[in-house]
Amino acid sequence: MDGGGQYNPRTVEEVFRDFKGRRAAMIKALTTDVEEFYQQCDPEKENLCLYGYPSEQWEVNLPAEEVPPELPEPALGINFARDGMQEKDWLSLVAVHSDAWLLSVAFYFGARFGFDKADRKRLFNMMNDLPTIFEVLTGTAKKQSKEKSSITNNSNSKSKSNSKRGSEFQSKNSRPVVQQKEEEDEGLEEEDDEEHGETLCGACGENYAADEFWICCDICEKWFHGKCVKITPARAEHIKQYKCPSCNNKRARQ
Repeated sequence: MDGGGQYNPRTVEEVFRDFKGRRAAMIKALTTDVEEFYQQCDPEKENLCLYGYPSEQWEVNLPAEEVPPELPEPALGINFARDGMQEKDWLSLVAVHSDAWLLSVAFYFGARFGFDKADRKRLFNMMNDLPTIFEVLTGTAKKQSKEKSSITNNSNSKSKSNSKRGSEFQSKNSRPVVQQKEEEDEGLEEEDDEEHGETLCGACGENYAADEFWICCDICEKWFHGKCVKITPARAEHIKQYKCPSCNNKRARQ
């Protein structure tokens, strides 16, 4: 039962790619495809699980029949709690269990193929550098639009103040003013990139990249890659108030 076909990753890098694919699939189920995921988790059906595959495809299905299963199984019966909880709380619960499942699958491969202490530590650090599904879903790891505006304003004010300090410092410093100014500007650019780099896409959970188009939801204030929500820069110019797929689906059910 694997949407990406059966295969066994044997190196740390292969296991990490497997982890990233499954993680992206489950984030997709709980964000951009949340309406379809919600409908498939019918409480009237039998015990259902959310599976994420290396191909970045997700599936709601019954657990594997073989005992013990070939891979660790995700949380069983996620559909039973759907109508007994607030939707936000239910999705958060599924996200937490999904995070635990991803770790168990990754370390299952590590144990099966004899990863030593150094390999296990490296694998964990690579996975830990990415936000959890729960963090992506709840916005814990996101930067809000107000913070983005604040970063831009702060960068501009720092640039002005640094220019002023550069001219005052000229008489005390033997280096040419042009060289000093270039070094200060490079430092400001690195600082700005670091702060922007903490912004995460609400769909795929990946970091901000300056060369990619992003759009912010006016309802939940999460940021998304344009390609993840199928919005182009040209189309965005004609949108007065943008609502992400998750917020659109919530309003439709109310």
